[in-house]
Amino acid sequence: MIISYQHYQFHLRCFTLLISSTVILEVFFTDSNESPEHHFIAMDLLVLLLLCTAPLIPGHRLELVIDSCEDMQLHHSGLSPQHAPSPFTVTAEQRRYTLGEDVKVELQGPASTPFTGFLLEAIEVGSETPVGSFAIPAGAAKLLTCSQRPNSAVSHTSGFNSSYIQVAWRSEPSGDIKAVQFRASFVLNSTTFWVNVTSPVLTFTNARVARSAGSLTGNGSTDPAPLVKSARSISSADCGVTKVCFTQPSNCDPAVSSSCYLMSAMMLPGGTAVRYEMTGPSQGYIAFGFSADQMMGNDDIYVCVTDSSGQAVVQHMYSTGHTTPQAVALGNVYNVTMSVQNGVISCSFTTTNIISIQGTSGFNQSYYLLFVYGPSSNGQIRIHTNDFISNSKIAMSTPLAVSQDTIPDIVKAHGSLMLIAWMTTGTLGMMVARYLKKMAKGTRMCNKDLWFVVHVGVMCLTVAATIIAFILIFSYAQDWSGGAHPVLGCLVMILSFIQPIGALLRCGPQHHLRYLFNWTHFLNAVVIKALAVAAIFTGLDRIDSSDGWLMKVMGGFFAWEVLFIIILEVHDWIVKHTDSTTVEMESALVKGDGLLIGLFFIGNICFLVALLVGIGQK
Repeated sequence: MIISYQHYQFHLRCFTLLISSTVILEVFFTDSNESPEHHFIAMDLLVLLLLCTAPLIPGHRLELVIDSCEDMQLHHSGLSPQHAPSPFTVTAEQRRYTLGEDVKVELQGPASTPFTGFLLEAIEVGSETPVGSFAIPAGAAKLLTCSQRPNSAVSHTSGFNSSYIQVAWRSEPSGDIKAVQFRASFVLNSTTFWVNVTSPVLTFTNARVARSAGSLTGNGSTDPAPLVKSARSISSADCGVTKVCFTQPSNCDPAVSSSCYLMSAMMLPGGTAVRYEMTGPSQGYIAFGFSADQMMGNDDIYVCVTDSSGQAVVQHMYSTGHTTPQAVALGNVYNVTMSVQNGVISCSFTTTNIISIQGTSGFNQSYYLLFVYGPSSNGQIRIHTNDFISNSKIAMSTPLAVSQDTIPDIVKAHGSLMLIAWMTTGTLGMMVARYLKKMAKGTRMCNKDLWFVVHVGVMCLTVAATIIAFILIFSYAQDWSGGAHPVLGCLVMILSFIQPIGALLRCGPQHHLRYLFNWTHFLNAVVIKALAVAAIFTGLDRIDSSDGWLMKVMGGFFAWEVLFIIILEVHDWIVKHTDSTTVEMESALVKGDGLLIGLFFIGNICFLVALLVGIGQK
């Protein structure tokens, strides 16, 4: 290694000189009876030894640095470079260059972790040939001749200790057009170093692009970075060993399957920086976020989105509620690599940005992980089409293979029963009692009118499904959950239990107080229906994805029912106000209402099946 070997040679020679001096003094001064002449002879020999060995105590040996030019390996140290991602990065001011143009190159790392040595050069992509030449600030670094090319590399000067240095690279004024990449080796201390840390690729162009790759623009987006890293280079290796991983499907590997979504986080040595990776198939963007709960809102988010040129860009965002997340400053993000290949978007980067959400911050805190993907337009994200949420809170400092949040079957059964009860069977019972009393007139079953038997049967089925759903969810939760949903559910259960009891205690049809039962029974049914619909909406909101698909279908379901109730009421009013006999009016009501209710239940079943399938897939 550059620094450690030079220091080793220096200290070895100093130690040798000290031992030699001690021996001389011991030999000549041991005998206190020696004459002054002997003392002078000893001093002369000591001075002579100092003069002879002084040339052997050099500073940093330049030939050791030059010896590393070819492969960037730091030789002579006997140590191996670090295999973990480097906390230090090499970035260029731009992603394209023209012949003879100056390009600013930055070497940087976290402010709390300065590097003490470095070696930088520019090479032609696909070869080890240095290209171009460097210019440096006075005293900050020194230029080297590598592969017989003057000023083709830059190294540190004695005593260098910094987390940032900027140099200028100039392309050759003439010659072949080449894709260029900067590579560097960094020394942290006498035992810790990284080699072959590379920058994004610079491609040749006839027009200068003066934007900085990865710098935040006014609208919160970032300028596109080159395609320098394949999705295949991100894998699930070391998940749960050195890094936190969140995959969908569970335990998939993006290095094996292109349909795998993965987000990983690896805490770097020192605990002040994290290396993030995300990859997955998408036509616009992929993103992961940290949340205090399993709902969108107040989340710290990183996005990998394709811009208008089809290249991937990293953005930092923060979400508030269900609105589109707002871009925030990218912050201290470095060592960024991005790619878009065969419809798979991938981004990797290192950051010292602290995870920060409302009420919680820090890498050691626990958060729910959110992963979403969806379309984008010119680098602007749109509403995502799907999302995955972890089933528990995770700390980034603890390696773990995270599983996706899944809804227990007992919860799905609860929701399905309530949906069937109050959007299909309950609705059927209410419509039969209100609109189909004249249908099958004279037909009796169990000494009761047919409509009454159907009404009582489906309403008893509705109440039974409600009771079963109520028992299932309480046996699962074994506690009171917050929010409006459990309150609404309990009210539905209580009123549903009261409704059949009140029906059993009703007075006869000819009783003078019968109208009180009729209105009470009707109003209680309407209240139960309204509360049940509200409970279903709040329940679906708990399990729905952030795109709100289930909520939208439920909205259509309810609107379909309201529409046909209005049509039925209008139809009955029109028929009753026409000049026709009683028989003709009843016949028109039965035919019209029967046709409308039949059409209604065709749509009702379609909506019901769609929602049941959606719940089953959660």
